Amino acid sequence: MPIDRPVSDQPPPDSIGSPCVGLCSTGFDDVCRGCLRTIDEVARWIGMPPAEKRAVWVRILDQGYKPRTPTDATS
Repeated sequence: MPIDRPVSDQPPPDSIGSPCVGLCSTGFDDVCRGCLRTIDEVARWIGMPPAEKRAVWVRILDQGYKPRTPTDATS
């Protein structure tokens, strides 16, 4: 999660957005090719504590996750 914004602009800890891009697909490794989360992380996301969500975000960003942009939907 970016830290370059003023703290007051940061979302509240309980409103960390989902990395879902609506392209759900897994292979033999149980990792979604759209958001890079594991099946367990996808299933537990809504009830997951904020610290755990942040850890997932850090991991998927390190692994090359790229959020979809509006132009991706029309390409």
